[in-house]
Amino acid sequence: MNADTAPTTTAEPRDADGRPPVRAATTADAEAITRMRSEHVLSAPFTEEWVRRCSDELAPRLTPGGDARAFVVDAQDGTMAACALGLIHPVLAAPAYPRGRAARVQIVATHPDHRRRGYARAVVSSLLDHLADVEDVTLFELHTSPEAAPLYRELGFSGNPALMRMTRHRPPAGLAPGAQPDSTWVPPQQYADALPRAAAFVCLYVTDEDDRPLQLHSVYSPGHPWHMIGGAMDLGERPWDAVVRECREETGMTAVGPPRLLATVYGQPRERRPYSTLQLVFDGGRLTDAQIRGLTLNAREHDEARILPLAEWEALMPARDFVRLRAVEEARRTGVAAYVDTWGNA
Repeated sequence: MNADTAPTTTAEPRDADGRPPVRAATTADAEAITRMRSEHVLSAPFTEEWVRRCSDELAPRLTPGGDARAFVVDAQDGTMAACALGLIHPVLAAPAYPRGRAARVQIVATHPDHRRRGYARAVVSSLLDHLADVEDVTLFELHTSPEAAPLYRELGFSGNPALMRMTRHRPPAGLAPGAQPDSTWVPPQQYADALPRAAAFVCLYVTDEDDRPLQLHSVYSPGHPWHMIGGAMDLGERPWDAVVRECREETGMTAVGPPRLLATVYGQPRERRPYSTLQLVFDGGRLTDAQIRGLTLNAREHDEARILPLAEWEALMPARDFVRLRAVEEARRTGVAAYVDTWGNA
């Protein structure tokens, strides 16, 4: 999807309120919408056979009895300047979704000749208003690009570009236009569904008595071959309890407190990992040679525990992993907790 939020000084058709002239799409618009998707959304355009095939499939779905709704802006020459297409689908009914109806915003596209004129905002707003007010759709979802995500957040969506969600209800009867209801309370599940997805991890930084970091070699993660003891937190598990569990599972060793936090590490969502990550790195202390020899690795996760001077680890791991390791080492050495917010961005 693309977005165009900046105004233009070029004279364009506008309605009485100064908005772009948006209209509801009909079956006759199916081919134009398909071509907009092919040329301005997909990474590889359709062949003519696929344009025909998708147009023939979309046309009947744009009827009142179908599951597709779209709004478009026409260019002055009669071609399509922008469009937004949503597909309605059922979900299990609940207090937050009393009609059991949801919609995925499937396509938002603006022709390059007509961008930066507010057309994307206009067609998406019209689509959302229609779906909510006429079709009784409550739950909305979409996938977009990082560049377009701010537009959808302004329209009420939350989450990361890989999956943004919004719940929207009709205002109570008798509420004046633009007025706010007395309460903003929403059912707990509805609120939870609207929250952005994230995963929490814990790590334990351990060295030998010469302050050389200990790292474990992964048997399943070529992208992160060497890393600290640790893993994902279970639902409801406290961070230090997760450290103790992961340490025992991965090395057979019991982590001894009190907990001392060395670093907070944040990772942005990525295409293959559509959620944020948050890592809490704790100090696991210095191990004696005997303790290191006594480590018992879980063969399903790691096949080697190695100790090296910090500088020698750089050649064995991705740059982002070494940045994290170096920040953690410095935090222990200086006593100042580290904050890293670029891990996992590459």
